[in-house]
Amino acid sequence: MYGGDEVSAIVIDLGSHTCKAGYAGEDAPKAVFPSVVGAIDQMEVDDPEKTENNSGSAVDSKGSVRTLDSDKSKGKRKLYVGSHALGFRRDHMEVLSPIKDGVVVDWDMVDSIWDHAFRECLLIDPKEHPMLLAEPSSNTQQQRERTAELMFEKYKVPALFLAKNAVLTSFASGRATSLVVDSGGGSTTVAPVHDGYVLQKAVASSPIGGEFLSDCLMKSLESKGMTIKPRYSFKRKEIRPGDFQTVDIDFPNTTESYRLYSQRVIASDIKECVCRAPDTPYDETAYSNIPMTPYELPDGQTIEIGADRFKIPDVLFNPSLVQTIPGMENYAEMASSARGLPQMVIESINKCDVDIRRELFSSILLAGGTASMQQLKERLEKDLLEESPQAARVKVLASGNATERRFRYKLLDPYVHLTNSLRPVSDTDADDPALTQNCTLSFLGVGL
Repeated sequence: MYGGDEVSAIVIDLGSHTCKAGYAGEDAPKAVFPSVVGAIDQMEVDDPEKTENNSGSAVDSKGSVRTLDSDKSKGKRKLYVGSHALGFRRDHMEVLSPIKDGVVVDWDMVDSIWDHAFRECLLIDPKEHPMLLAEPSSNTQQQRERTAELMFEKYKVPALFLAKNAVLTSFASGRATSLVVDSGGGSTTVAPVHDGYVLQKAVASSPIGGEFLSDCLMKSLESKGMTIKPRYSFKRKEIRPGDFQTVDIDFPNTTESYRLYSQRVIASDIKECVCRAPDTPYDETAYSNIPMTPYELPDGQTIEIGADRFKIPDVLFNPSLVQTIPGMENYAEMASSARGLPQMVIESINKCDVDIRRELFSSILLAGGTASMQQLKERLEKDLLEESPQAARVKVLASGNATERRFRYKLLDPYVHLTNSLRPVSDTDADDPALTQNCTLSFLGVGL
């Protein structure tokens, strides 16, 4: 039973790429796993056991595989959550994201992700812990109400607090006012925070995030004849001591979404290992003779990566570069309308009150996995110094600790205190419509 301050609050940040969960007050999350879910429509599969045997994989014994009755149109699905469960290839398994354009589109999947975080990763009973949930700046009232409904009615949490991502980042750096540049897996968002509140009218966003850059890198490598083989598609056979041969394996029932997910995992690692933001805008001739950097793929093949190490990260600053990458022609229209990172920052600040612009220019905070890329901080600061007003003192700040920058926490004492002190909601309270509405409005009104 929840007893107040002596019980640690749980913090969950469900992003477009990963879900982070942990205890309030700690430096980093206890669990980080993909926010995508493997789904098998049971109507498609005649013999589920045969499917799992064919894949050469066992179902996650800890129960991260859950069967849910979804909407009638979706039929009966089996959901696979977590890195371990998604690491097994299964026939007919689609990899789906519950989030599209920052909005939850499948609450069954979100429910399974939360359940995995509570039961399998943190090993806690949610009835005993107050909850702090991070939410995007663009979250709608309907989304917040559904979140509160699930947390109170299904998980029976004693207290709930919803906080904007940008506010968490700002407070984690010790600032009540700042401009937060959050570049994650699915998108990049620039949000000004003033006295602990997000200024919604000045929030700017771009669909270019880490996953988009990974796709650009994959297409660019494929155009040069370098193919990324998913880990399930081959095995290494020892033909003599110390000498291995790669043998391809064909799984005809593997879905396209799972193949793409497996390739993105490898492409993301390549990006994190070898890519860095160029000091100046990317120019094909200037980088044509750049030294090559080797990278060993899981199948043992070593590839050499040259100008792409700088070209791909520069898409964040100059989205029109996408049009020069073979295979990315379908995104040409999106790239032409997207704005670069410096333009988004200046546009966002210019929409704010004149009195706080100077403070925002001097407190630009980087957050998110993509923002951890080498030299991105220095390049953004350099470009902003060239484009901002002369009177502005531009300062881009990023934690020297990559873990803090990626996960946006040291988890926040003001929020922890408030979450721990929220009044528990009992079953009797839930039967009182007036009290329930009052509690919901007070929770949902925070951070607007």
